Amino acid sequence: MSTPKDAARTAQRSDSFRRIARAGFVVVGVVHIIIGAIAVSIASGGGGDADQDGAMEQIRSTPVGGLLLGVIAVALIALAGWQIASGLLAAGKEARKWGMRIKLIGIAAAYLVIAGLALIFAFGGHVESEQTSQTLSAVVLAVPGGGAVLSILGLTVAGVGIGFIVIGFTRGFEKTMDVPDGVSRPAIVGLGVAGYIAKGVAVAVTGVLFVVAAWTQDPDKAAGLDAALRSLIELPLGRAILWLVGVGLAVYGVFSFVRARFARM
Repeated sequence: MSTPKDAARTAQRSDSFRRIARAGFVVVGVVHIIIGAIAVSIASGGGGDADQDGAMEQIRSTPVGGLLLGVIAVALIALAGWQIASGLLAAGKEARKWGMRIKLIGIAAAYLVIAGLALIFAFGGHVESEQTSQTLSAVVLAVPGGGAVLSILGLTVAGVGIGFIVIGFTRGFEKTMDVPDGVSRPAIVGLGVAGYIAKGVAVAVTGVLFVVAAWTQDPDKAAGLDAALRSLIELPLGRAILWLVGVGLAVYGVFSFVRARFARM
């Protein structure tokens, strides 16, 4: 009788599955480049939604948008499947294995959410992540102890963002890649450092907004990535900071293209 681990091993031995999963990194790159470009536009006085649904809307507006969104969904589902398979096959001591499994399943869940958005937009639907975040916050705040739960959620998201920043500064992403030696190595590492730090800032600020929503009992404060990026404008030199973060997100997108080639899979 086949077990989940057997299925995971079979999937990881498939060259076709591996190629499709690698394409998922390309898709992640495209989405981040679009979000970064919208953030730069906002910093320069323009408009747009600098989040995943804003990126999907931009893709759908192209002549073959529906087809592209379908391809995006398939690639991300494959990449999520690869992460889950890697989690099932994690080696080492029990605590380390379960820590790795939780991490990889969390990453897979994020990919599946974006894949779901792609399918919704591919079939003509529409989702506002801002409203979704606010509705979730309102539901959580309405239950006993909801403020504490929302605070924990926000701190968790902020912690993920800080984790990205740490990975960027320590170049931890190199452990998951076979970065080539030679003249290309500094450029690849530089892309990773800048990209991870920018993404970490964006995610951390998103988490902080959930904490603010819990503290003020105002679910409208938790408005997702677009609101998090726009909130940077309120800081001293805020537009310059948002411009840098937007460029950094686009850099993370370019790094994802490189990762598609050199990720250990």
